[in-house]
Amino acid sequence: MFTGLIETVGTIARTARRGRGLILTIACRLPLNEISLGESIAVDGVCLTATGFTENGFLVDVSPETAKRSTLGSKTSGTAVNLERALRPTDRLGGHFVTGHIDGIARVSLREDTGDFTHLVFAAEATITKYIVEKGSVSVDGISLTVNEASPASFSVTVIPHTLEATTLGSRKEGDTVNIENDILGKYVEKFLAHSAKPSAAVTKEFLAKHNFI
Repeated sequence: MFTGLIETVGTIARTARRGRGLILTIACRLPLNEISLGESIAVDGVCLTATGFTENGFLVDVSPETAKRSTLGSKTSGTAVNLERALRPTDRLGGHFVTGHIDGIARVSLREDTGDFTHLVFAAEATITKYIVEKGSVSVDGISLTVNEASPASFSVTVIPHTLEATTLGSRKEGDTVNIENDILGKYVEKFLAHSAKPSAAVTKEFLAKHNFI
């Protein structure tokens, strides 16, 4: 489990094929002496396992499924990635609960820099946007963000200066792809309703508001 608050930005130092999957070597400034073999680390929002260490970084395996469903399958050496270690029970939860299980990929369709802030619009398929609500939370490349507006084909966020400087969002441009993880609450609500006594009940914004989900 993660919070969506990025600790540092690392760099993919090397990529290697492992069957239909990948091995990524990531250079970073994380305190490697505090990371255990087998520990979970979110890489651009994808929960991966540290399988080894180098002098200035760590190695992870990327399964064929993960490579297919996220942007990690197209990463090359020199690419910057957002990194976050797993949440500890004693940590403050400053973002929202992020599992590191990617729902799909979205594309930056618009970037507008307005003063110190940046407005980003992401185009995404309905399988992603159906779980996104205005003023709700979404994880973009592992970053916990608040949704400004949402439609069946896109959603938008406004990024503060600190987030632009501390994550890879500062370099994102129109046409770039990003990993998306929806807030897990919406998916559970849908699952419960599908097996309720009234399976025909529609999950709408009004329904969620009435039952204090938003």
